[in-house]
Amino acid sequence: MELGSKLKVLRQQKNLTQEELADRCELTKGYISQLENDLTSPSIATLCDLLNALGSSLNDFFHEEPEEKIVFSDAEYIEKQSDGMIWQWVIPNAQKNMMEPLLVELESGAATPTDFPHEGEEFGFVLEGRIAIVRAGKQHAAKKGESFYFIANKEHYILNKGKTKARFLWISTPPNF
Repeated sequence: MELGSKLKVLRQQKNLTQEELADRCELTKGYISQLENDLTSPSIATLCDLLNALGSSLNDFFHEEPEEKIVFSDAEYIEKQSDGMIWQWVIPNAQKNMMEPLLVELESGAATPTDFPHEGEEFGFVLEGRIAIVRAGKQHAAKKGESFYFIANKEHYILNKGKTKARFLWISTPPNF
């Protein structure tokens, strides 16, 4: 970690000159310049004084948020194949999130396993083919370009009703797959 550049950013956010910060901490402008250019390192006591003058603390200064991963490539997807079905978890470790998106491919006549009633909601978008969302024994047809949404409080599964493969994005909240 480069202390100097972080100190400089804090100082600039407070609209202070090097001289003004130096005066508040009983230091010299030259010393502040050396700190900001990482030419010297402050003692803990001096760093505490500087941070106090800048309205910060050691804890806040050294706390770094982990960088949030936003974009995922197909190389990161996790895939499972079984009984005419391919499941792709398109967000790794999504089960720890509030929703879990899957890309599902079903061969003609194949169906997902029955999902038993649970809390939450389910959403899907058909990318290719024709499917039936079977919920509480009732079938609801959807084709390419159509979406579906339902409360997951009844048994449900998805069946490929077409003669060719079907692909759809399926999102469950909370994660259930």
